[in-house]
Amino acid sequence: MDASGSHQANRQYYDAFSENYEAERGKNSVKGYHDMLDELEAEFVQRYGAGKDVLEVGCGTGLVLERIARFARSSRGIDLSPGMLARARERGLDVSEASATELPFENDSFDVCCSFKVLAHIPAISTALGEMARVTRPGGFVIAEFYNPNSIRGLLKRYGPAGRIASQAKESDVFTRFDSPETVARMAPPGTRFVDSRGVRIVTPSASVMRLRPVGRLLRRAEGWLADSRLKRFGGFYIAAFRKD
Repeated sequence: MDASGSHQANRQYYDAFSENYEAERGKNSVKGYHDMLDELEAEFVQRYGAGKDVLEVGCGTGLVLERIARFARSSRGIDLSPGMLARARERGLDVSEASATELPFENDSFDVCCSFKVLAHIPAISTALGEMARVTRPGGFVIAEFYNPNSIRGLLKRYGPAGRIASQAKESDVFTRFDSPETVARMAPPGTRFVDSRGVRIVTPSASVMRLRPVGRLLRRAEGWLADSRLKRFGGFYIAAFRKD
């Protein structure tokens, strides 16, 4: 599939997903699975982006970007899906429609450029990472999240049945790639170097388990403790930070 075909497929997929994307997220999440993911992702951005200018690539409905806006000097987001962006704008966020492989910003525009749960669905991932590095200022950081095959989530997603995300769409309708932590460390975009990482969803077997309150609270604490430990390499979501020289 060429780039235009991939963009169209992704746009259709996420427009369909936007219909019920927040069914168990945002206000509908009682400190559950998705809330935990958003918190651990935003915390990692805060490590490098507090008081800085931050761009989120693939901001979706703005759940993570809304958290980023609380500590960043400025926060902006782009997404390919009009359906997702409509909900982000309802949150009062500064967002626009654009592709991760062609960011509509000048060179060196942001201190931090981050992306979560998006790069795994982009065939031209090197182009997307290169664009993120291009719009990042020297001394700034590219923060990129990858789907890790060496994890509980990776095994379930690759070998289990495809989940349904809308009445007319399922997970297998969109391109998905998995990159191990060892591979990610070598994927630094030009002009950057790998400096840090975090693992998310290391021991949580499934999202549904988080609904069991005693177990969910325990898992939430465990994920927070383990996110920056040696076990981070087993996180279902592996976040890498690359510093631009």
